[in-house]
Amino acid sequence: MAYLRLEELSARNIVAANGLSLKPGQEQFIAPVSYSVAASVINPATSWQRVVVQDDQVVGFIHGNFDPDSDQEEFRACIWRINVDAEAQGQGVGKFATEALAEEARSRGFDRITVIWEPGEEGPEAFFRHIGFTDVGQTQYGEVIGALQL
Repeated sequence: MAYLRLEELSARNIVAANGLSLKPGQEQFIAPVSYSVAASVINPATSWQRVVVQDDQVVGFIHGNFDPDSDQEEFRACIWRINVDAEAQGQGVGKFATEALAEEARSRGFDRITVIWEPGEEGPEAFFRHIGFTDVGQTQYGEVIGALQL
């Protein structure tokens, strides 16, 4: 695996983050990065957004939320969105981004992170299970709530 690093999402890298490609069938599970940017404007104090860079190319994006006062436990330390370019999937980019978010959560005093995903063959369920997330509940819409103990 080539060297990966994180950068804060910024005007310099947002176009590349918005241009991340998807594999066929993934479109229904992933919203554009621009949706995350809008969320960060609404909740700037709790939003944590980074791009993953490999060889000076943006290959991934992760948006976390850290809100210890949230009424909903699954939103206190969570992954809002994670996108990995189709060409970089399966190369450790998503795991790298998730581990970085987990480290940030630890530094803020959290003992777990959560993520919500929609079940489906082309969805992210296999990835999240592979890196250690376990089911801890379900949303009212039938989405899975997964957690990773830190």
